[in-house]
Amino acid sequence: MRLILLIIVFSFFESLIVSAQKPFILILGTAQDGGFPQAGCKKECCRSVWENKIPHQGVSSLALVDPISNEKWIFDATPDFPEQLHLLNDYTKSATPLDGIFLTHAHIGHYTGLMHLGREVMGSGKMKVFAMPKMKDFLENNGPWSQLVKIQNIEIQRIEEAEVIVLNERLKVMPFRVPHRDEFSETVGYKIMTKDKSMIFIPDIDKWQKWDKNLVDVVKEHDVLLLDGTFYKDGEIARPMSEVPHPFITETVELLSDLPKNEKNKVKFIHLNHTNPILQPKSKERMDLRLKGFAWVETGQKIEL
Repeated sequence: MRLILLIIVFSFFESLIVSAQKPFILILGTAQDGGFPQAGCKKECCRSVWENKIPHQGVSSLALVDPISNEKWIFDATPDFPEQLHLLNDYTKSATPLDGIFLTHAHIGHYTGLMHLGREVMGSGKMKVFAMPKMKDFLENNGPWSQLVKIQNIEIQRIEEAEVIVLNERLKVMPFRVPHRDEFSETVGYKIMTKDKSMIFIPDIDKWQKWDKNLVDVVKEHDVLLLDGTFYKDGEIARPMSEVPHPFITETVELLSDLPKNEKNKVKFIHLNHTNPILQPKSKERMDLRLKGFAWVETGQKIEL
């Protein structure tokens, strides 16, 4: 009996050690490019945040962390970069420099945090920035970003669609194109791979029907999916929503409605607009979404890979 107890205890602690060594995702922000609350918004959706009744939410971003090598990468450099870098360093108990930044596209919430790498703030040295060809060209030929390149605050690593980037023996990343408003650059999602799991990150896409992939199949093929949840439903904002196309959460839920619960549980929404009721802690929409088997991400949430 004593031996059995010792085996159980040993197995338990062994599993804790293994878990602590696994790469993981840390959610650094959940909101759309404008953050939550959003500039100039005096409506009920943001009033509670201005009055400090519910928490501020930073712009959509995540970190990939390897506890074994102590390496860490950020996906999208947002306007909230200072707070998000602090959150990452505080969580990992490490202030070592980032090992790189992956960019999805050239909309304001996804790359403007690079400004903090310049001589006016951090004065970083050759920070690796992974960018698609048009995104790379945009940064190299438009100020103030071009200065970051010129004085070597950043070193842009050109990446291509479907190129597998080997970060180390445990981690790989692959960009893939998605349809979006590509005024200044391509738009990509990322597939993050470990030996055991794979995760999809798509903070921005126009509509699932415009993509050359079947979302149902994509869900089945991966373990975790962080998907564009910008708007909850049509009519959410006063202007024509066709000007800022995104798949409504209601559309995504309907598209995946026939999947079993274990498949739906893989899907977590990110990049939430300030008008999105999912940001409201006590909203009916939050409860409905959870009952249907889906979820949203929270700042500071850890997702083990």
